[in-house]
Amino acid sequence: MVHESRHVAVHVARPLDEVCAFVADPAHLPSWAPGLGTSVEHRDGEWFVATPQGEARVTFAPPNPFGVLDHDVVTPSGETVHVPLRALPDEDGCEVVLTVRRAPGMSDQEFERDVALVTADLALLRTVLEGSSPDETPSG
Repeated sequence: MVHESRHVAVHVARPLDEVCAFVADPAHLPSWAPGLGTSVEHRDGEWFVATPQGEARVTFAPPNPFGVLDHDVVTPSGETVHVPLRALPDEDGCEVVLTVRRAPGMSDQEFERDVALVTADLALLRTVLEGSSPDETPSG
């Protein structure tokens, strides 16, 4: 079964390795991805994010030179959501691309809400990393 996906992207005027190191550190999630959760805790070698639905476990791909920042989120209900996330070198910085996938049974309104949350999170990531105005709109 094929599900709809949307790629949301933002250009960040910082070096690829710097962006990857920041994004891949789950301790930074609340500063740029409040759509995922508001606080994070490292416990017994795993990372947990406080979400409105309860605690979710987040596991990032191992460090790599390719800008692969995929991560799995195990929701409070036990569902595992795979989040494709890439940082791609782009001249004076990099492009950060997150793929939003429509979950089975998700309404158009719910999907658009998720896309809007990711768009806001990536705009905030750019703001945090380069100090730009949060009013600037990411490409996508």
